[in-house]
Amino acid sequence: MLFNTLDYAKFFAVVFAVSWLLRPEKKVRLAFLLGASYVFYAHYDWRFLPLLFASSSVDFWLGAAIGKSEEPRRRKRLLALTLIVNLGVLAIFKYFEFGVENVRAALGALGFHPPSWTIEIALPVGVSFFTFESMSYVIDVYRRDISPHDSYLEYLTFVAFFPHLVAGPIIRPRDLLPQLSRMARFKSDEGSRGLFLIGSGLLKKIAIGDYLALNLVDRVFDAPSQFSSIECYAAVVGYAIQIYCDFSGYTDVAIGSALLLGVRFPKNFDAPYKAANIVDFWRRWHISLSTWLRDYLYIPLGGSRKGPARTSLNLLATMLLGGLWHGASSSFVLWGAMHGVALALTRAYQRARPAAESGGARPSARWQRLACVALTFHGVCFAWIFFRAETFDHARAMLHQLSRLTLHHANLPAEVLAVLGAGLSSHYVPERWFEGLQRQVVRSPLLFQGMLLFGVAWVIRNMSGAETVPFVYFQF
Repeated sequence: MLFNTLDYAKFFAVVFAVSWLLRPEKKVRLAFLLGASYVFYAHYDWRFLPLLFASSSVDFWLGAAIGKSEEPRRRKRLLALTLIVNLGVLAIFKYFEFGVENVRAALGALGFHPPSWTIEIALPVGVSFFTFESMSYVIDVYRRDISPHDSYLEYLTFVAFFPHLVAGPIIRPRDLLPQLSRMARFKSDEGSRGLFLIGSGLLKKIAIGDYLALNLVDRVFDAPSQFSSIECYAAVVGYAIQIYCDFSGYTDVAIGSALLLGVRFPKNFDAPYKAANIVDFWRRWHISLSTWLRDYLYIPLGGSRKGPARTSLNLLATMLLGGLWHGASSSFVLWGAMHGVALALTRAYQRARPAAESGGARPSARWQRLACVALTFHGVCFAWIFFRAETFDHARAMLHQLSRLTLHHANLPAEVLAVLGAGLSSHYVPERWFEGLQRQVVRSPLLFQGMLLFGVAWVIRNMSGAETVPFVYFQF
């Protein structure tokens, strides 16, 4: 069920009303939210509901078993079982076909030609997100960072809670489980903030992200040879804006929906294209994933504790797996490798010039910082080409067109340039301006808030296409 549809609006209106009517009965309310979350997920494909339920249940009971055990070997075996189950789910549903294709290619390179056969396995929506969330719970219990949760109902609701179920953000158990254990309380200011975030999120998604996708990005990436260099460049920048507005817009709707139900989610984006280097970028982009990779992969591999060479290797391995997490494709692996190499080089530079790189590598001179921001942005955009392109051939075609330096721009109408400029420039608006606007809206009379939401709905209605565009991160 897409956030940007009337189906979701109707669904959420019912969930909002009933959940608050059930507030005095905490367990009944949680059971209702769990059931609503399963209905939300089943709207995509009900056949994957048993997978969601089984994955949650297995990790709950394994976490309980690890918490009760004091014998180190038994705890490690149970943790290994957790990893096998969760990574096995990802391997079967997400990477099986990719693995078969690569094995066949390797055998072909050695002179063996196995018979061609394929097994098409449907990908459960959100499997990467709820698998990581559930797996992190057991790892945290094993590390004794948290105690095993004693409520099966609360744990199932934590994993399946619909605002974050299918495309994140990746919520840690220590952030959400305590909230589900408490009696929910509705606060009018948080309700207003939730509506503000839903409105602004849909505006970013539909009025900017979808508009650029339909009127620029998709056309150019599908056939780059038909466009000039400047048009291809605009499409690459457009995709950078599209994927940010699409995913951060989804996150805003998720955070806003959760707030209206009395639940707070952590921040997932912090103006990533303001970053002055790639390390700073990953502190700002998809924060829930980057911190997950840091805490459960990079640090266990040794982090930065074992010397510069090992640090670089750990960064590269983390980003390679981060790229593979996004999808079973060589282009995603290459995208991860690019970011891994860039992170390693940036860290090496920071170690070599610690005085010049303080607090996230922000040069003191304004022009130097602007140059660093521009360089980082274009480096990220270069990597986005491989992330967006369907094949390496498509990526090479895009790069070839960019290298021709042709400047005719008949396919860049004023409307597209206006949205492109608005999407890019709004990213660099000071954060205090946005926060101030949000505070003013929250404090304003309900009538004004309603009129504002109506205005947002009118803009969205007039800028949306004939068909609903799915969120980009649904495919992951």
